[in-house]
Amino acid sequence: MKDSKTDKSEGMIDKAAGKIKEALGKASDDKSTEAEGKAQASKGDAKRAKGNVKDALDPGSDSQKTNNP
Repeated sequence: MKDSKTDKSEGMIDKAAGKIKEALGKASDDKSTEAEGKAQASKGDAKRAKGNVKDALDPGSDSQKTNNP
């Protein structure tokens, strides 16, 4: 299973790529590319959320360690 940092990183990459694809679709009036971009950005949001959930459920995660002195 991937760790939370990997999910979050992949999510940010997917979201950025999706936003770019969406903008290209809008600029070229290509509804299909625009829709693909929106879907990819949503996929990125979901991956980031998955990483956040993993952090919340794993008491040994890095984010938990930094929040507890």
